[in-house]
Amino acid sequence: MASATNVEADAVGTIEWLSAPDTAIVVPVYQRQYRWDIGGCERLLADVRAVAGEDDGQRHFIGSILSAQDSSETDLILIDGQQRITTIMLLVAALHHAVRDTDPAMAAELERVLVRADDASRTKLRPHDAWAHLYESVVLDRREDAERESRFDDNYAFFRSQVHADEAQTIWRGLRRLEHVSITLGAQANAQQIFESLNSTGEPLRDHELIHNYILMGLTHSEQLDVEERFWLPIEQHTGEMIGAFWRHYLVMTTGREVSADGEHGVYAAFRRSFPSVDVAHLQADAEVWRHYAEIYGILLDPSLETDAEIRTQLGYINTFGRAAYPLVMSAYSDHARGLISRDEFIETLEWTQALYLRRALVGLPPERMIARLCRARAEGREALMRAFARITPSDERVSAVLKYVELPHAAYVLGRLENVNDTSGFDIEHIVPLMPSEAWSGDGSRRWSEYTEDAQNSHRALTPTLGNLTLLEQNLTERVFGASFPDKQTDAYARSAVDETRALVDIPAWGTAAITGRTVRLAASLLRIWARPALPEIDDDGLTPVLDAVRRRGWPAGWDREFDYVEYRGEHWEIKDVRALFNRVFRRAWTDDRASALAYSAAHGGPIYSEMAWKGQWDALDEENFLYMGWDSNYMMNALQGVLEESGIAAEVFVKYSYIGNVM
Repeated sequence: MASATNVEADAVGTIEWLSAPDTAIVVPVYQRQYRWDIGGCERLLADVRAVAGEDDGQRHFIGSILSAQDSSETDLILIDGQQRITTIMLLVAALHHAVRDTDPAMAAELERVLVRADDASRTKLRPHDAWAHLYESVVLDRREDAERESRFDDNYAFFRSQVHADEAQTIWRGLRRLEHVSITLGAQANAQQIFESLNSTGEPLRDHELIHNYILMGLTHSEQLDVEERFWLPIEQHTGEMIGAFWRHYLVMTTGREVSADGEHGVYAAFRRSFPSVDVAHLQADAEVWRHYAEIYGILLDPSLETDAEIRTQLGYINTFGRAAYPLVMSAYSDHARGLISRDEFIETLEWTQALYLRRALVGLPPERMIARLCRARAEGREALMRAFARITPSDERVSAVLKYVELPHAAYVLGRLENVNDTSGFDIEHIVPLMPSEAWSGDGSRRWSEYTEDAQNSHRALTPTLGNLTLLEQNLTERVFGASFPDKQTDAYARSAVDETRALVDIPAWGTAAITGRTVRLAASLLRIWARPALPEIDDDGLTPVLDAVRRRGWPAGWDREFDYVEYRGEHWEIKDVRALFNRVFRRAWTDDRASALAYSAAHGGPIYSEMAWKGQWDALDEENFLYMGWDSNYMMNALQGVLEESGIAAEVFVKYSYIGNVM
């Protein structure tokens, strides 16, 4: 059998490989900067803990590590695997620093992973020169600048906060059960070609494919076939190409939290948090639920599958605004289908949803970050849902004011409901004053457009896309009077229309700005009635976002220090502009108002409150014996402040107002 001469590949224990006396690794200058965040560290630590609790024969595979021998030195050049190896080293360093004063034997073993055998002042992993000093100062515990920020510092601090001496043996056992395929290239190997083959060949797995593998991986072959046939294939059939969106919307519905489809498998990560165990005992019940909601999702995608005519129509209306509302609609549909709520209450929820989206579109408020909060409210009952809708649905006064001058959004949908046209497919949106009037156009049959003053022309143009200047008109009639003057349209088209509201235009003697305004006022009353806001005295919140729906951003993106205009904390107005300041103030407030919850949250999550400043970094003293660590990244800080507010039971009373910068970040 022929053997490879330029590539050597061996399955090795990762810690054993790193501990070898001759192991010395250099990150080449062309490698990207270290970028793993605390989320990646959490997953690694969870995997280490999980494999530590398995039988002795179990291992956790971390993938392949690609390296090449330096032609002039004995070091290995790390071509692929920098992110994983660096993070493992930071975990080992945290473990080493946690036990060095209490367990010298383990500390010595850990030190063999971290530092070179020939020089204890040098680390075995040497990152790019531009940031090597940051890494080495963390691993060797030589950091001097307490205010410094880097991914090395953040991730080490996370591991340091999570790894304690009493768990050291468990973590060390899990680390020694990590393994990888070590691929070493010979002098004649094409490193770039091999790197591309490892990282670019084939399509990366998508979230729903990872979910599929996660569900089936631990089952026997016969169990896999059974679950595939009875559950997964029906889910695929109901959701089709939208299966990825289905899982995201399902998780938003069940968790009441926004689930990002961006980043590195955010939906899959949320699924694993929601379903940490998918063994046969749990899978049967869970999969029945997934299939149930997938069937509902298929009906939302294609409302013609719904047998109830009115519900079918309402679901079609919902689709006018896209699929963002599906988590809420799925929840309500399921309760209706199972007899938990009445048909009228289900339709009421659909009507409130449409009113929310249309009114916000009219007044120019963003449609994002709304549905998760409504799902949370719905879990508390109809009254809570009504209050939640009322708070974020613009008032009649705001909508009435803007209807006179804003372009009507979703015009076919709005006019169809206003003018009692159930199927608008055979109709056009008729602009009574054309968008671009010809020189001969006239609103009264006597004065031509060219005779209007410039101000009059501008006034008419401004009102052409507004509610009062629009109506539905059959397509064959539209073609007949395209660009014609108002009197000609009255005779040749409007009088012949089957739409009552369009025929009524025949009775108007002349068409101009006054007529448009008058018609807007009249139609606006109908619009406010059809798209009614829940009749409650809740305030219109002007775009405030519940803190539980605040965006969790990776790292420190540009503009982070001006993300918010302000924060509303239980009726108080806080002039806070960034997540770091909000994190500090929320925890200090929790320390004052509900210390038990602050300590309970911190104990359950390994921080951010500690009884000593146990490592170098940014700290804030809560009192003489308790300290708040301030060196986390943006994402961790947001998660932590959300968590402590939930622990205190006041998260629903805290809102952030995004600045212009925050909305475009």
